[in-house]
Amino acid sequence: MKLYLSSYKLGNKTEELKKWIKEHDNKICLIPNARDVYPDGEKKTSKIYSDLQELTDLGFEVTILSLKEYFNKKDELLEKLKEFHAFYVIGGNAFALRQAMYLSRFDKYLKTIKDNPNYLYVGYSAGICVLAKDMHGLEMCDDPNINPYGIDTLWEGLGYFDYLFLPHYQSDHKETKLIDDCVAYCDKNSIKYKTLHDGDVIIAEVENGIGKEIETI
Repeated sequence: MKLYLSSYKLGNKTEELKKWIKEHDNKICLIPNARDVYPDGEKKTSKIYSDLQELTDLGFEVTILSLKEYFNKKDELLEKLKEFHAFYVIGGNAFALRQAMYLSRFDKYLKTIKDNPNYLYVGYSAGICVLAKDMHGLEMCDDPNINPYGIDTLWEGLGYFDYLFLPHYQSDHKETKLIDDCVAYCDKNSIKYKTLHDGDVIIAEVENGIGKEIETI
C-alpha cells in the first residue's frame, strides 16, 4: 500500500496524486470520521466538502463514506470498499477516527491490503496520527475522552510506524501550540516522533506490515 502523508490538507506534492490517477484510476473514498466529535451543521459540512473539492480539482471522482454507517456491518463495508483502491482520511480528532476504524472494521480491511502496491492511503493530521503503533502522546493535542461512539478510548494505533507523526509543527495553524506541547511530552517520556510542517508530505509504502518512508517533501 502506498502512503501519501500530509501535515495539512493535500500538501505540496499533489503531482504524486495526479500520477496515481494516470497509473490507476480516479476513484477515491473520503473518510470524514475524525470530524464526528464536532456538531453537525453547515460549518462541519462545508469543511468536509472543502476537502472533497481539493480532490475533485485534481481529477478524482470522490465518494464520501462515513464509517459509522457500517458499525457492526463488516460484510456491507467490505462490499462497498471493493469499489475503491484509494482512500483519503481527513483530519479532526485522532481518537474518534481510531474508534470509527475499529467499530467498522476498516482497520482490519487495511491489514488485508497493506502489502498491495495497487492501493493508496492519503491522510492528513488525524489521518496520519492513527498510523502509529501507540497513540500515547497525542492526548496533548487531541482529547481522548471525547467519545462519540460510547466505547473506551483506544490507544493502539494501526501499527505501521513505531513513532508518532506530529503535524502542524511550527506552522500557521490553530493547533501549533498544542503540537509544541506534544513534542515536549514526547521528549520527556522518551516517545519517538516525527514532526511535519504544514505543506510537508511524506511518501511511504507498507511492506510486510511496516511503513517505510521513501521521500519527504
